[in-house]
Amino acid sequence: MKYVLVTGGVVSGLGKGVTASSIGVVLKACGLRVTSIKIDPYLNTDAGTMSPFEHGEVFVLDDGGEVDLDLGNYERFLDVTLTRDNNITTGKIYQSVLEKERKGDYLGKTVQVVPHITDAIKDWIELVSLTPVDGKEGAADVCVIELGGTVGDIESMPFIEALRQLYFTVGQDNFCLIHVSLIPVLGVVGEQKTKPTQHSVRELRALGLTPHFLACRSAQPLLENTKQKLSQFCHVPVANILNIHDVPNIWHIPLLLQNQNAHDAILKQMDLMSVAKPVDLREWTKRAETFDNLTKSVRIAMVGKYVGLTDSYLSVVKALLHACTACSFKPSIDWIAASDLEDDSAQSAPEAYATAWKTLRGAACVLVPGGFGDRGVKGMILAAKYARENNVPYLGICLGMQISVIEFARSVLRLEKANSEEFDHQTPDLVVIFMPEGSKTHMGSTMRLGSRKTLFQTPDCIMSKLYNNSKHVDERHRHRYEVNPEVVGTLEEAGLRFVGRDETGKRMEILELPGHPFYVGVQFHPEYKSRPGRPSAPFLGLIMAATGQLEAHVKTQQNGSI
Repeated sequence: MKYVLVTGGVVSGLGKGVTASSIGVVLKACGLRVTSIKIDPYLNTDAGTMSPFEHGEVFVLDDGGEVDLDLGNYERFLDVTLTRDNNITTGKIYQSVLEKERKGDYLGKTVQVVPHITDAIKDWIELVSLTPVDGKEGAADVCVIELGGTVGDIESMPFIEALRQLYFTVGQDNFCLIHVSLIPVLGVVGEQKTKPTQHSVRELRALGLTPHFLACRSAQPLLENTKQKLSQFCHVPVANILNIHDVPNIWHIPLLLQNQNAHDAILKQMDLMSVAKPVDLREWTKRAETFDNLTKSVRIAMVGKYVGLTDSYLSVVKALLHACTACSFKPSIDWIAASDLEDDSAQSAPEAYATAWKTLRGAACVLVPGGFGDRGVKGMILAAKYARENNVPYLGICLGMQISVIEFARSVLRLEKANSEEFDHQTPDLVVIFMPEGSKTHMGSTMRLGSRKTLFQTPDCIMSKLYNNSKHVDERHRHRYEVNPEVVGTLEEAGLRFVGRDETGKRMEILELPGHPFYVGVQFHPEYKSRPGRPSAPFLGLIMAATGQLEAHVKTQQNGSI
């Protein structure tokens, strides 16, 4: 196994995940099989209980793993299906070591960070790197490892030591270290500054790891004298200093690496030149250029709780990007804090209230994504009502689907107290209930998680046609509450159709409103499986409806199934 380790220095949030993913893309374009591991040094067992404001979205895998959003980047860029074990955290490592200690596996030895924690990290990496993630048999050729945080963080020290030992064990022909750093430009001087990177590399070398490559983030391309200076003080050849400057869209980053011959240099470092094929990134080039040349845009109202941090909805944003590109439009997302739409805001923050409603009315479609808790729910209900009554295309995901059911029950069935058990467990009109297998005492990994099958109840529905006339679909879930099966009959009599259900027929998965251009709710999270060039069906339907392309597409699918 060949390992590519991506570390970061100076500041966090430099784009290590996108860099690691792009390196994987160029290696895959050389005919190599690639897998990925993300190391998160925090003590949480997984990302499941973290606030989106703190750490961005929680990405859900097929096996139900709740992981860091960077694994979403890996899946989208490399088109692979990862497992929960591809995300290593300090919590997981310590948990596994302590379980062994309790069972007596260490035979009375004093359990220490070195060697027991570091050995557990190495064993985990070596085991997971051998697990195929691309649907083929046998291990991958290269494993790209991203170490979260920045070099020098106390919490990442055991991982640095374990990776140093791994490098020593596998040998220099099987290990490549790429250090991502920042080259700032001070406004007054206007000079590209290398000192932060020098200090970062010095710290890394003091810990026993010397980078083979520097991936330098900057606003503008690096000057030649900047590269010379970095090479001299960081002990890295000029040819191995890669510049990842700001680009119009992230699909350009693999192309940036290719243009700097990064693939050849990495292949030489790991002695893979003899087995690699000539790099082929024609598909990526076409994708990046197509997006750059798009002139029309479509306005999408995103009505959510966590709009203050766009990373909270990263996969949703990427799914919209994939769908819009397929429809030859650029996405123009209008972020609306759901609470700003509520009547209370008209009194407490009249400007925000007026702006929110003006933005909502100016959008071509409305999307209500997932979320937890009752903050902003009234605003989401108002957004769903606006979309339903004004024939504006609407997509509700997870909570967004439940919101559309609550709104329909209140407005059409006249059940004024209709609500979810999550928000009001004493209401007489429970239209959304707590799931039987959930836990009310524990938060982590107690939801309905991972890939589950949804069966279409009829081929005569928009969503079936968007899924290429499939009889069933496998999508990923992450929820505790769902539509109350006891009220389904009443809702359907009033006009709502539950066209997708689980294998028992009791769990509602997809709803549609006949007669509306596009009013769809899905209990699952389709954004997690959206890929560049293969957009997610619900998102594609939303954008097609917003741009006047859906009717023709549905007719084409209908004719194809006859």
